[in-house]
Amino acid sequence: MSKATPFKRHAIALSVALLMTACSQSQVENSADSAADPGHASGEHGSGSSAGLPAGRIAAGEARAQVKGKATGQSCIDCHGADGNKPIDPTYPKLGGQYGDYLAHALQAYRAGDRQHALMTPQATDLSDQDIADLAAYFGSRPSQLRDLHGVK
Repeated sequence: MSKATPFKRHAIALSVALLMTACSQSQVENSADSAADPGHASGEHGSGSSAGLPAGRIAAGEARAQVKGKATGQSCIDCHGADGNKPIDPTYPKLGGQYGDYLAHALQAYRAGDRQHALMTPQATDLSDQDIADLAAYFGSRPSQLRDLHGVK
């Protein structure tokens, strides 16, 4: 057996593994079930959250979005709008229809102080994991006004 044979086997095995991974991901992203799961980016995490949070409850998130924070005296909807699509300032993001996991990770980062914003960091400080999961589920379930490059030619 030549010295090149084991290298070729490893190269083939690696190529097959990469191809299988790419095919698996495209199947997940094209799944009709993914779009119906607002709490998870493309549904790739099944029933779990990539943020390591409990299951979010949309109704509880809607109620939590209306609670005034101690730090600022503002609620989520005061700044982002009832469905997360009408921010009071054009620099504030639209949250409606955003991936729930993205929202959860952002809120966790504000809570931990890893992401800084004069209003959001103190707002997130007292949020529990369940609060974050609920808010992410609620805003992720709202109609989206987000724009991306899908379908742009």
